[in-house]
Amino acid sequence: MPIPVIDFSKLNGEQRAQTMAQIANGCEEWGFFQLVNHGIPVELLERVKKVSTECYKLEREEHFFKDSAPVKLLKELVHKKSEDKVDNMDWEDVFLLSDDNEWPPKTAGFKETMTEYRAELKKLAEKLMEVMDENLGLPKGCIKKAFNGGEGEKAFFGTKVSHYPPCPHPEMVTGLRAHTDAGGIILLFQDDEVGGLEILKDGKWTDVQPLRNSIVINTGDQIEVLSNGRYKSVWHRVQAMPNGTRRSIASFYNPSFNATIEPATQLVEKDNKEVKQVGYPKFIFGDYMSVYTEQKFLPKEPRFEAVRGVYDEKDLIFSV
Repeated sequence: MPIPVIDFSKLNGEQRAQTMAQIANGCEEWGFFQLVNHGIPVELLERVKKVSTECYKLEREEHFFKDSAPVKLLKELVHKKSEDKVDNMDWEDVFLLSDDNEWPPKTAGFKETMTEYRAELKKLAEKLMEVMDENLGLPKGCIKKAFNGGEGEKAFFGTKVSHYPPCPHPEMVTGLRAHTDAGGIILLFQDDEVGGLEILKDGKWTDVQPLRNSIVINTGDQIEVLSNGRYKSVWHRVQAMPNGTRRSIASFYNPSFNATIEPATQLVEKDNKEVKQVGYPKFIFGDYMSVYTEQKFLPKEPRFEAVRGVYDEKDLIFSV
């Protein structure tokens, strides 16, 4: 059962209403969907593929197979002929790009290309947030304002560059363990040849099929909270594969660490002001991330409970 594929170019044409409905369905029923004709130039995407592959080969691959913890542990288990699996580790080479991080220095054109790509992805994320605002009946800019903690540009935009090398024993290790994403909107440029990404849909693991030059969208925990549960963050994982190196470039439009997150007011009040059931607490995103760091691969509901009441306690402390 393939996840929804949506032609984003039709958003501003005669099929706008249909496209809006498709995006709403992707957010409400799936938590994942793929965008085609999203406006990011194909030429830029081809350059991103090229520099990310070259960066891995030049600056990362040798270290992964020589020194990384999952490789060493897998070799030990195979040598011992153990039936155990590699736990608490992922068969993944990964690094983060953000405005404050030092970027890989040796790959020609990497910084220039990825800077241009990240700017395009950020604009696409903000367009998607406006679509979500409209579909949820929220004022334009509501989600973006919440993520920024008010006016200004304080939201965090990071890019995680991952490669999943071929694994000699994929039955003994996971590419990336099952989890939901902590933040807001995730925009993934995945490999169009080597698969492995799966989402949990109706109790079954479903492939996110490789589709050339598409951008995979998924909603994180903070969108679930802001939408008061209408949009769900969804469990997903990456399987280790025996052949081919899978490229994965995930960009995260997340709240500022100081942003206050809670269900949007318009989604917890009816026209007669009768309050609907609110299933999520009010909290500071940085507090949530502190919990998430320790519980990423565990169910999300206890994370929400862990920050319930923390905001009010801080309010009390500040007012004393």
